[in-house]
Amino acid sequence: MAAEVLSSAKWQYCGEPDQSQRAVLVQFSNGKLQNPGNMCFTLYKSSDSTNPRKRRHRILAAETDRLSYVGNNFGTGALKCNTLCRHFVGILNKTSGQMEVYDAELFNMQPLFSDESVESESALESQIKTFREKMDSCIEAFGTTKQKRALNSRRMNKVGSESLNRAVAKAAENIIDTKGVTALVNDAKHDDLQDDSLYLPPCYADAAKPEDVYKFEDILSPAEYEALQSPSEAFRKVTSEEILKMIEENSHCSFVIEALKSLPSNEESRDRQARCIWFLDTLIKFRAQKVIKRKSALGPGVPHIISTKLLKHFTCLTYNNGSLRNLISDSMKAKITAYVIVLALHINDFQIDLTMLQRDLKLSEKRMIEIAKAMRLKISKGRVSPAAGREEEHKLGTLCTPLPPAQTLDRQSKRRRIT
Repeated sequence: MAAEVLSSAKWQYCGEPDQSQRAVLVQFSNGKLQNPGNMCFTLYKSSDSTNPRKRRHRILAAETDRLSYVGNNFGTGALKCNTLCRHFVGILNKTSGQMEVYDAELFNMQPLFSDESVESESALESQIKTFREKMDSCIEAFGTTKQKRALNSRRMNKVGSESLNRAVAKAAENIIDTKGVTALVNDAKHDDLQDDSLYLPPCYADAAKPEDVYKFEDILSPAEYEALQSPSEAFRKVTSEEILKMIEENSHCSFVIEALKSLPSNEESRDRQARCIWFLDTLIKFRAQKVIKRKSALGPGVPHIISTKLLKHFTCLTYNNGSLRNLISDSMKAKITAYVIVLALHINDFQIDLTMLQRDLKLSEKRMIEIAKAMRLKISKGRVSPAAGREEEHKLGTLCTPLPPAQTLDRQSKRRRIT
């Protein structure tokens, strides 16, 4: 009788039995279901209806007297056959002889044990951990003795730096509470005034003559002055043809060229000027560098006592990549500029062209004037003729007694930063 009904049945495709939900087919991973009447199924749908992927996510839960089961159609536990093929469920109406066919979806039901909740928590913690923390966990479990020792050392350093930061922060809070913000600002202003003396040449403000304000012996000691005799010989014997060649090759700065043009004829004065010009030229070339890796970088003609003086007084010793280097910092560049100005004053009878020096030193006019005022020079303007038929207005600096009031370097900009 059943065979006759099946042979005459008609097939009718009806799609999904419920709106946006296919029929559910289940299989159990740990065996076959013996008593389906005792099963209670619950189907959970994704609440995200806007995402086209997530709105099809389903979780099916089943409970029996002994075990609970769970299955889903997404993630690692989902069956691949749902994406590779289609499943259908057919319902035969024996009266009409019609087979209604509906879309179906297969769920693989796996038993759920209480330990899995603990595993899910550990899995969540693993997802929260950073890559570095995961690597540290692997080293703790499987690393070599050397790796574990390095891990412990890194953790101890981290704890030490955190403790140091807390201690510094607490100390800063105590200082602010004790002295107050106003007192600290006043201390900062006082420190700015003292900082200038660190890189300005010694100044004798009560001197009666300009040559005694910045003494020549503070710039070049007698031994250093004596060592300049040999390297400055070329400047002492320079000819007009050699000066023209210097101009063509651009081998020396403008101030040095102009100073060589006006060398005195007196032998003793000419020798003194030549030594001062040579040392000034060396200072300007030295200032143009950033890092001095070895003494030979200063050039073969620099005497040992002069190279030692340059490295000791005009550089900062730094440690980088396992080696010591001499760095010419911004404060050291300002110090070199101040010493160049003093040398130029002694060369040019205590009046110098600040604009020419500023261009030779590749400084801004504002910075040059700041340093000159900090050295208590009187600033004026003058017309000069750097080339034939052309005049320019230059800033001139004159050292005269009594000295004008002292000014700190960049005093106004520092006050703006403090306020």
